[in-house]
Amino acid sequence: MAIGSGLGAQLSIGAETTYGTYVAPSKHLEFTKESLVLKKTTAQSAGIAANRLVALSSRRVVTQREANGSIDLEVTNKGMGTLLQALMGTSVTPAQQAASTAYLQAHTLADTAGKSLVIQKGVPLTTGAVTDKTFLGCKVTSAEFSCEQGGMLTASYEFDCKDCDETQTLVVASYSNVSPFHFGQMALKTGTYASETALDGIRKVSIKIERPQAVDRFYAGQAGLKKEPISNDQVKITGSVEMDYVATTLDDLHTSDAATSLVWEFVGPIIASTYPETFRIKLPAIRIDEAPPTIDGFEVIKPTISFTGLYDGTNQPVIEYISTDTTL
Repeated sequence: MAIGSGLGAQLSIGAETTYGTYVAPSKHLEFTKESLVLKKTTAQSAGIAANRLVALSSRRVVTQREANGSIDLEVTNKGMGTLLQALMGTSVTPAQQAASTAYLQAHTLADTAGKSLVIQKGVPLTTGAVTDKTFLGCKVTSAEFSCEQGGMLTASYEFDCKDCDETQTLVVASYSNVSPFHFGQMALKTGTYASETALDGIRKVSIKIERPQAVDRFYAGQAGLKKEPISNDQVKITGSVEMDYVATTLDDLHTSDAATSLVWEFVGPIIASTYPETFRIKLPAIRIDEAPPTIDGFEVIKPTISFTGLYDGTNQPVIEYISTDTTL
């Protein structure tokens, strides 16, 4: 029996082969919170019957089912590939670096068609019995990564899901030792693509990637369930940087509205040879939207820079992840 509180909860994921079709999840996530819930559309008859004052229970029907919600977690040195692939869209096979135990995953931005997940959560009753809720056809609609002074790198994923199935068997969760990426490993670089240099004075960075999709594809003949969402707008990439006003690099880019490449990276311990544990977001072009160095008393000036990620005409945004994972 599990502990009858959130201490006994579990969350597992797996990549689907076919949208909305169950596969046993094999990745077990250590998460901080989640909000995945079933959403149903109901219709109640408005039929008039003599002297009936309350609507008849038997004349209420469920016309559609879907689910949505989010998962918050720390970004760790292993086990992140399945989520990153569902976000970015490219089918990735980890590439061994030289003859070492380090493997590179390059998640280049692409369409997410065919990239959906099964997410299974175990929710404990106070008795310690764990109930199963399995979410099928889970498509990532956005993800936000953030790290602040003294903190860990965290991620918040938003999902749209086809359905919630409560008839599956809860998988047995097992965990390996993992370490989170953190502020002490962080660097932010800007400049010419592939020749970016580190900025000083950075306190906090956040980057959000949004994947707009048509999530309302409910058709006749589908038993009230949706078909796989389709991308229906351009990907939106935005971010912010909190910093001390140690230089005018970003402020000048705001004034000129010139583009710069941005690299946000976390470099951890060496895995083997010259290959360290790495999490890196590369945006080939950003434009600064706001950079207000305003004075508010005697304190050090701390502007918050906001930016938009754009396409430079040649290079796509990419998330690079180096770990010991030989598969996603």
